[in-house]
Amino acid sequence: MDDDTAYPLHSIGELARLTGLTVRTIRFWSDTGVVPPTDRTPAGYRLYGPDALARLGLVRTLRDLGVGLPVIRQVLEREITVSEVAAVHAEALDVQIRTLRLRQAVLRAVAGRGSTPEEMELVHKLATLSEQERRRLINEFIDSAFEGLDVDPDFLASMRDGMPRLPEDPSQEQLDAWVELAELVQDEEFRAGIRRAAEDQTRAWQESGRPDGERTKYAAQVIKERTAEARQAGIAPDGPAARPYVDRIAAALAEVSRREDGPEFRAWLLERLEAGNDPRYGKYWRLVAVINGWALPDMEPATEWFAAALRAGVRG
Repeated sequence: MDDDTAYPLHSIGELARLTGLTVRTIRFWSDTGVVPPTDRTPAGYRLYGPDALARLGLVRTLRDLGVGLPVIRQVLEREITVSEVAAVHAEALDVQIRTLRLRQAVLRAVAGRGSTPEEMELVHKLATLSEQERRRLINEFIDSAFEGLDVDPDFLASMRDGMPRLPEDPSQEQLDAWVELAELVQDEEFRAGIRRAAEDQTRAWQESGRPDGERTKYAAQVIKERTAEARQAGIAPDGPAARPYVDRIAAALAEVSRREDGPEFRAWLLERLEAGNDPRYGKYWRLVAVINGWALPDMEPATEWFAAALRAGVRG
């Protein structure tokens, strides 16, 4: 030890009292080279200069942030800057946070369902699928439901364009919706029902010709607007006040279908609506809307009101 030293030196015990760190921690950090001793006593005990307090403060802060000792040593030796380390670790933390939130969402979904061990495994598998795997699952459902049918290309395009896209950091609601959707599209009964509805639509086109895309959109808009007006006015679909609304909608659909409006057409129209009236189809689009953060679709209440009005007219 140099007796002419102009600044006080501290033992490990003194540093421990000054910093609140344990002697064992300071000794370990010293052994790794991040806080090297300035000198030693004649008996070989380590002594540290004033800069050791600042180094220990920085090391403790970086360790609390999850930075490893080899990287800390590079910072102290000015091989890399603190801001560079912070940027890398912030990005790594983002990944960890997303992973933890996904795990939390899976556990909450399992808890909310009262799942069995097998169901928990399924929920976890569905929740952790990659984006490519999720797309493959939905495309396989679409192919299974519509393959080989003369389906309207615009409709098929809308199904594929409406692909659910789970965000990197999904909310609990979005994750729940994805798990439910993934289970739905693998349900053979649902697939069979969608295919039956598509087959019925294909037969209807064969009878009257494929409708023009723009006219179909116009007819759908008429259904939405007229039924919304009726529902807002409190008009029941099976009451006499519903007649003018039904007439306007039926006239628009007759034009699109290239058929003449009348009792026979309306009975045919009701048959088409009932053939495609699987509530799970509406559920499919509601779940996609939740996953993608879209406004919830509002066509289902419109078709339900119109179908009920047609049904009342056919009975009458």
